[in-house]
Amino acid sequence: MATLKLRAIGNSVGVVLPKELLAKLGLAEGDTLHLLEAPDGFRLKRADPEFDKQMEEARRVMNRRRAVLRELAK
Repeated sequence: MATLKLRAIGNSVGVVLPKELLAKLGLAEGDTLHLLEAPDGFRLKRADPEFDKQMEEARRVMNRRRAVLRELAK
C-alpha cells in the first residue's frame, strides 16, 4: 500500500504519485484514470478509450431500445 498526499495545484487539489508507483502501474503524466466506488472503498483504474467508446454505444442502444429491454426484463 502506498500513502499519498494531497497538494494544492492552483485552485484545485491533486494527488501526487511517487515515481516508483507510476513506474509500477505503467502510468505517465497525462494518462487518464477513473475513480470507481467499490464495496470496500474506492479504486483507481486506468481509462481505456476503446472500452469507453463501446460503453457509449451500449448506452445509445439501451436508450433507443428501452421499451424492449423492459419487456425482456419481466
